[in-house]
Amino acid sequence: MGHRFVIMKQGELLTFDDYDQIPDKFEALIEFLPEIPPEPHTHEQHEEIDSWQGKFLRLLEISDETSSNSG
Repeated sequence: MGHRFVIMKQGELLTFDDYDQIPDKFEALIEFLPEIPPEPHTHEQHEEIDSWQGKFLRLLEISDETSSNSG
């Protein structure tokens, strides 16, 4: 399956499978679907899973800042 992140930038939907490729400015976060590996999880997998909430919140902040600065 893989990761799937969809954003709206300048009225266009852009899809990424690599979180690090998402631009720093966009209008809206449309879809945030990180791939979670099946259990049992290793320590490293737990660390990655735990990091997704912060990454999600960062994208929400970016989209909020972009939206509030565009009007």
